[in-house]
Amino acid sequence: MGSNFFSHLGVAAVRGMRFVPLRLRRALAELLARLMWALLSDRRHVALTNLRLCFPEMAEDERERIARGVFRNLACATLDHGVLWAGSHEDVARLIRYEGLDELKQHLGEPILIISPHFLGLDAAGIGLCQHARGCSIYQRQTNPVWDKAAYEGRTRFGNPVLLAKTGHGQDMKAIVRLMREGLPFYYLPDMDHGRSNSIFVPFFGVPAATVAMASRLARVTRARVYMCVAEITPEGYTVHLTEPWKDFPSSDPEADTLRVTQELERWVRRFPDQYLWTHRRFKTRPEGEPSVY
Repeated sequence: MGSNFFSHLGVAAVRGMRFVPLRLRRALAELLARLMWALLSDRRHVALTNLRLCFPEMAEDERERIARGVFRNLACATLDHGVLWAGSHEDVARLIRYEGLDELKQHLGEPILIISPHFLGLDAAGIGLCQHARGCSIYQRQTNPVWDKAAYEGRTRFGNPVLLAKTGHGQDMKAIVRLMREGLPFYYLPDMDHGRSNSIFVPFFGVPAATVAMASRLARVTRARVYMCVAEITPEGYTVHLTEPWKDFPSSDPEADTLRVTQELERWVRRFPDQYLWTHRRFKTRPEGEPSVY
């Protein structure tokens, strides 16, 4: 049997979770998280390394507690994709509640930038917001074509959003600027390590992190309203937190703006430390002369 067979089986299993009640999905997630913790040693190492770098003052057992919580919330989000990818419009709407959505909806049609860091409920926020407004975003193609197709179809089934595959070239920004000026809110993920090209180093919990200054550039070029969006996993589903529109953003200093984005992210991470994607190699790219932290 080829790898695609097992990929199709995995996608079918996830989609089948739409028939499983939320309480039971949460119980299954506890079991899945323990299995992932035991088997995904590389991801476990990355998460614990990130937590040691960002919270050196914290006791080791507390960092492990947070890391285990990350795996549990990652399992919850994985199983909830059954509803997000295959549930009805009503099923998805029941799963997600919003804070601050009404304010954002008042300005639809204007350029809007929604900064959404990598919290584990990220897909729920993106798919849920598409039920209220047509938007646009950039996505990273997955290496497995079966899972890539499933993710793309799941993210585009409400609201006809425009998802652009990341190219790493200036065409990405040109296309997004055009779409924002046409009135499509841009759902932007600011906190991935995309390498040294076009990145600047700003501190994330005191650790230099390669960060693209795209939020500052887009806000300046489009004169967009800027919101932070954080998806919180809750026992009842998800709460999508949309902040008030930022004041005095952008400034005349893209580096200061990028630092502000990171500092806002830090504030939310401290609020939900076990819901952030600590399994990502956020510090993969190091300043010249610094060794790998992983």
